[in-house]
Amino acid sequence: MGQRIPPGSRRELGLINWGIARLGARSIRAPQMNLFTVLGQHKLLFLSFLPYSGVLLNWGKLPKRDKELVILRVGHLRGSEYELQQHRRLARTRGLDSAVQDKIFAGPTAQGLTDRQRVLLTAVDEFILNRDLSDDTFADLTTHLTRQQVIEFCALAGHYDAIAAILATLRVPMDFPD
Repeated sequence: MGQRIPPGSRRELGLINWGIARLGARSIRAPQMNLFTVLGQHKLLFLSFLPYSGVLLNWGKLPKRDKELVILRVGHLRGSEYELQQHRRLARTRGLDSAVQDKIFAGPTAQGLTDRQRVLLTAVDEFILNRDLSDDTFADLTTHLTRQQVIEFCALAGHYDAIAAILATLRVPMDFPD
């Protein structure tokens, strides 16, 4: 399946979005960051997307390790090779090695997960597949997360679910050949 909206050039992105896309590519050591060169063609949307995405990915109340667990599970559930390619790399730098990542992909019943990891994975599965959390899962989640972290968990899972849908629908090409 071909790209529905091909990555944009400097002309389509404008100078600011093109510069941001170049910096993004450099930060991940890729020739191009295709998510940015596609989304960047909608200038205002892209400029509003960046701060929200940045908070969810790099700041906020959830530990970065938890963020990556959530993102990897969403990417797996949605079959988003682009998200998985990006975040398998990033997750390794945030303490989730290949063995832990394999457990994340196996799901909440995988052997060797911590209680926190198991609860987070169960919550991701319910949130993504049911668009809700059962009362039991919500209660379990609140034993591990603060109120602000629960809110952020929902925003993070929903955001990466939306990104997976955008990537799939627009057929955004991978950034790395592997």
